[in-house]
Amino acid sequence: MIRRTVEAARQRGVPSVVLTFDPHPSEVLRPGSHPAQLTTLRRKAELVEQLGVDVFAVLPFTPELSRLTADGFVHEILVDKLHAAAVIVGENFTFGHHAAGNVETLRTLGKRFGFVAQGAQLQGRTLPSDEQDDGEITFSSTYVRSCIDAGDVSAAADALGHPHRLEGIVVRGDGRGHDLGYPTANLSAPRFAAIPADGVYACWFERSTHPGERLPAAVSVGTNPTFSGRERTVEAFVLDVDEDFYGQHVALDFVARLRGQIKFDSSDGLVEQMAGDVTRTRELLGLT
Repeated sequence: MIRRTVEAARQRGVPSVVLTFDPHPSEVLRPGSHPAQLTTLRRKAELVEQLGVDVFAVLPFTPELSRLTADGFVHEILVDKLHAAAVIVGENFTFGHHAAGNVETLRTLGKRFGFVAQGAQLQGRTLPSDEQDDGEITFSSTYVRSCIDAGDVSAAADALGHPHRLEGIVVRGDGRGHDLGYPTANLSAPRFAAIPADGVYACWFERSTHPGERLPAAVSVGTNPTFSGRERTVEAFVLDVDEDFYGQHVALDFVARLRGQIKFDSSDGLVEQMAGDVTRTRELLGLT
C-alpha cells in the first residue's frame, strides 16, 4: 500500500501521505479492549520515512470521529483536510459509522470529489503441507499479534518485513543478573506493547542515542521462575558490552526464539544454560 502510494504521488507531483489513527479505535469504542501495540507512533514515523513517504499524519480518534458517516469522513478528512488526489487502502478496508463504507464506496465518492481510489491486494503465505491447517494465511495485525503472543517472532518478522520491535526505558532491576555474571538491561515497555511469549530470544539491541548501531543481545521474557519471580519482565543481556544502560531509551528487535522459560533447581544450572543461550544467540545473529 505504501509503495503504491509513493508511486502514485510521484506520478501526480503531489506529496505522499500515510494516515493513521491514535489512540486505537477499539479503545475509544470499547474502553479496555485496546489490542497489543505492534508499533509505536515514533517507530511508524521512522518506517514510513524509510519507505519514501513525505508526510506521516496522525488523526486523533474520538467518539465524534467514530460517528462520521462514510460520506462525512471522505468529505471532511480526505477532501477538505488532505485534498487527496488518490487514496490507496487494503481491499478489505471499511470506514465510516458502523463500517458502512468500503473500497467501492471510496471509488464512488472519488468520482464525485475528484480523486481515484484503489484497493491493494492482501498479502500472505501458503502454509507448509506438514502444518495442521493447510491453506493460505493472510497477513494482518491480528495474525502478527498471534505470532508474537505465541513467541513465533520469526513468523511475525516474515509478515512484517522486519523483526518485531519492542521499545522502552531501561529501569533498575534486582541486580541478580549481575551477580550471576550476566548483567541485564531491564526494559520498561509501554502500557499496550506487544511482548512476546515467555522465553529466551536472540535480539538486536539499539539505543536511541546511537541510531543505527545494533548490539547483539540474549533477551529473557518471563517471571524468573528459578527465583520464584512473580512480575513479568523483559531483560536483555547485551553481548560484549560493559555498560550501564539505566535511563536510556532502547529498542529490541526480536530475531528468533531460543527456548521457552525453564525453572532450574539451582543458579548453577541457570548460569550453564545462559552460557549456551549466548552461544546460540551469536549463531542466530550471524556472529560466528
